[in-house]
Amino acid sequence: MSASRIEVRFGGTGGQGLILSAKMLADAMAADGRHVAQSQSYEPTSRGGYCNADLVSAEGEVDFPLLTAIDGLVLLDRLAVKPSWPLLKPGAVVIADTRLCPELPQTGQPCHHLPLSATALELGSERVTNMVALGALVAQSGMCAPERIEQAVRANTPRGFLDLNMDALKAGLALGAGIAAGRVVAAPSA
Repeated sequence: MSASRIEVRFGGTGGQGLILSAKMLADAMAADGRHVAQSQSYEPTSRGGYCNADLVSAEGEVDFPLLTAIDGLVLLDRLAVKPSWPLLKPGAVVIADTRLCPELPQTGQPCHHLPLSATALELGSERVTNMVALGALVAQSGMCAPERIEQAVRANTPRGFLDLNMDALKAGLALGAGIAAGRVVAAPSA
């Protein structure tokens, strides 16, 4: 993906690490020389309420920092579908967790249902679902080089969680690469 303006949303609920994922992607895109603006919104509950983390990236200055047409969408909870779906560009990369976001609108928008949280659980903690999703998005969209996102994850992860986050990121990169190679079969939208 090499568009001059790229808009991305990580949508789900509070406590899923959505803001951290957006920050890591923003850092990786900035390291590639792009300008990035990041914002987030969340309900006043610390866990469980709707949350989204957005970023807008451009080759030059970001002239408007809010989303108008999403190029990449990560859905980690069904609460994020309704406020995000109307903003999708045709052909946007949509990645949704099979367990936490099982049903998506029937609009003809291509989307990839992936076992993001199941993969995180296999690695030992559902808390790294966001890292699995981040890897899948990067591999599927090409928004930044895998090496850049790996550097951003290393720079923004406490030492005690680094191995687990890197394993989750690599698992996500593999899931995303599997989509691109036709090895991952996405579940149909309900």
